[in-house]
Amino acid sequence: MSNSIREIENSPVLFVIGSNTTEAHPVIANSMKRAVKKGSILIVADPRKIPLTRWATKHYQHKVGSDIALLNSVMHEIIKNGWHNKEFISSYTEGFDELQKVVSAYPPERASEICGVSEDGIRELAMLLGTAERVALYYTLGITEHVTGTDNVKTCANLQMLLGNIGKEYTGVNPLRGQNNVQGACDMGVLPDVFTGYQKVADETVREKFATAWGINSLPETAGTKIPAMFDGMLHGDIKALYLVGENVVMSEPHQAHTIRALEKLELLIVQDIFFNETAQYAHVVLPAACFAETEGTVTNTERRVQRVRKAVEPPGQAKEDWWIISELARRMGYLMDYTSTEQIWEEVRKLTPNISGITFERIEREGLQWPCPDINHAGTCYLYCDNIFPCGKARFQPAQWKPPAEVPDREYPFVLTTGRRLWHYHTGTQIRKSAGFDDVFPEELIEVNKEDAGSLGIKNGDYIRVVSRRGMLRVKAWVTDHVSPGLCFMTFHFHEACANALTNNAFDPFAGTAEYKACAVRLEKEG
Repeated sequence: MSNSIREIENSPVLFVIGSNTTEAHPVIANSMKRAVKKGSILIVADPRKIPLTRWATKHYQHKVGSDIALLNSVMHEIIKNGWHNKEFISSYTEGFDELQKVVSAYPPERASEICGVSEDGIRELAMLLGTAERVALYYTLGITEHVTGTDNVKTCANLQMLLGNIGKEYTGVNPLRGQNNVQGACDMGVLPDVFTGYQKVADETVREKFATAWGINSLPETAGTKIPAMFDGMLHGDIKALYLVGENVVMSEPHQAHTIRALEKLELLIVQDIFFNETAQYAHVVLPAACFAETEGTVTNTERRVQRVRKAVEPPGQAKEDWWIISELARRMGYLMDYTSTEQIWEEVRKLTPNISGITFERIEREGLQWPCPDINHAGTCYLYCDNIFPCGKARFQPAQWKPPAEVPDREYPFVLTTGRRLWHYHTGTQIRKSAGFDDVFPEELIEVNKEDAGSLGIKNGDYIRVVSRRGMLRVKAWVTDHVSPGLCFMTFHFHEACANALTNNAFDPFAGTAEYKACAVRLEKEG
């Protein structure tokens, strides 16, 4: 997040797009609800009638995969009416002329045909955003999990830059991270082209710094492999071993059959996790790991706040903390990682990472700090780009053209399936499915089907139906509802008995490598 969670309650306008916040981020959703109670305007753009829409001033129900067309049209109207922040644009940005040229091709008349929001609805949304003093934009996986996910994010940033909603309190571009410590994992360099703090592998000075700290001669100058290429490499025999730490790929990756075929090709699969999950069934070696309550260290939340994690209980049986397992493997392979504590590891990280250099265990003993925090006298950063200072000098508009999803409905597969999460379950179910209480509340997967579609197919609420895509088929109970519009269905990947990823398309964003979980074509078949 460019801004902070605490700002939500006092933001005059909240614009939530592609985020089922109430179910995926319930604590943050409560802040949004409190803001509405205080008089804030809440605007939701989402293909489904998510629970948050009950609190919204306006809900714009656009089609799956049409975010760029909708936002480009909104920007077209903002510029047309002179609502853009001319002073901010001229002083602190580059590329406005190119943005104006691109969005001029998306008048409401054209965009409405693409996104399904009426022409007047687009103009109304532009007015609400364009005339507001400050707007805070929030998005989640509904923006990123598309083949155009990178362009979707850039378009959200373009909108906020156009309005000058950057570098100020109660504004910003605010991604809500999908899992605990996703932000922290990225900050620690798990992405294939960076070291800690997003220091580029391609930078020779950066490589030399890390090589010296680790006592080795050199480090590779090429970026690592992204997930799609990993699975292709397994299938083609180029990648022979895979080490998974806390990742249940059989459930979480798209096109489940493709994932399983790739795992079966491996000569060595190591799974390190807290439970024996669906992926562990294909493993040659399973390493039992400690869970969050059995470890020491740090976690970084969605607002960039680094916080302490403290061990509450000892790990059971042979389970060990992840850092200990990795260090011990390295030692036995001939490289000495002589760490004795997580604080020692953190001290190494912060000395190598400028944006967290000022964060020590002592300073976050009671309360976390938000990076950037470059030195021990720095108080942390509540919101980024204060005083309109940007890392690259001026902020640059990066306009994008709308493209349809990789797979669209046709006569054989006439419905769009989009996927997401439910309040009562979490991710691949590795933890939650071990808790009987949650299964009592929400015991099995459901597919949301529009009432009109159900009627035309003779499907009743509670019927078991077959859902078929080009990649697989599953049997699941129908939930006939108006949460989804005609032609749209919704499922989750929480239940191994009926996992949506048996159906999803393994098409990926070419830049980020994120899969298009939010759009694939399916057909519905009534049993009997």
